[in-house]
Amino acid sequence: MRHDTLRVPDAALHYELRGRGPLLVLVGAPMGTRFFAAAADLLAADHTVLTTDPRGIGASILDVPESGSTPQARADDLARLIAHVDAGPAAVFGSSGGAVTGLALAERHPGVAHTVIAHEPPVTEVLEDREERRAAIEDIIATYESGDPAGAWKKFMVNANIHEGPPAGPPPDAQQIADERFWFRHEMRGTTVFRPDIAALRSGPTRVVVALGEDSAGQLLDRTSHALAALLGTAPVPFPGGHIAFVMDPPGFAARLRQVLSP
Repeated sequence: MRHDTLRVPDAALHYELRGRGPLLVLVGAPMGTRFFAAAADLLAADHTVLTTDPRGIGASILDVPESGSTPQARADDLARLIAHVDAGPAAVFGSSGGAVTGLALAERHPGVAHTVIAHEPPVTEVLEDREERRAAIEDIIATYESGDPAGAWKKFMVNANIHEGPPAGPPPDAQQIADERFWFRHEMRGTTVFRPDIAALRSGPTRVVVALGEDSAGQLLDRTSHALAALLGTAPVPFPGGHIAFVMDPPGFAARLRQVLSP
């Protein structure tokens, strides 16, 4: 596996490259390389797998730390990374905010990806209750800014209609706390107000697939995934597990992703 950094005009982007074969990009937001590592190792058996820490997260350092992260900026970063590794066009699997990055990539850089799989994209702007969803996000951010991260997470889970509690584990380290802060303060708003250009996605050269976890029924991103797929004239493609199946079940996730990418 190769670790490296790509310098872009306003940031230094950390990325990892492993395997050999057709280029496959696994991307999240705010999820970075460590979340995709196990799945990337499996998929590297027959793909060149590119993962990255999105701008402002992990080892991807912004020149101005308090600047924001928009899907458009992250899409430009991804296009530069794909050009840099010189193995495209790519298949891109994006989850959560990374799914929105993938949609923006298909709009802004047609043909850089031959396929974008948008897994549970939080595109709440395509919902009828979009104003309510915007207000909920502003309340979550305000709660975090007031010094109540636990309260912000609770409100986030309620808004997402996810009822299970956070997984047990060790206390967050300094990097995780910094990533959380960046996400609440500089990434969440820009990601959730993104409205896909449906005409561009339908007419462009990139195949766009909306994917949805089988365990996500009834959640907010179940609604956004179905709404986006309907606008694109398709139906969501089922993936095993829930929102982070690539973390919880890497073998099942990798097997399903290979199926979806097969001609």
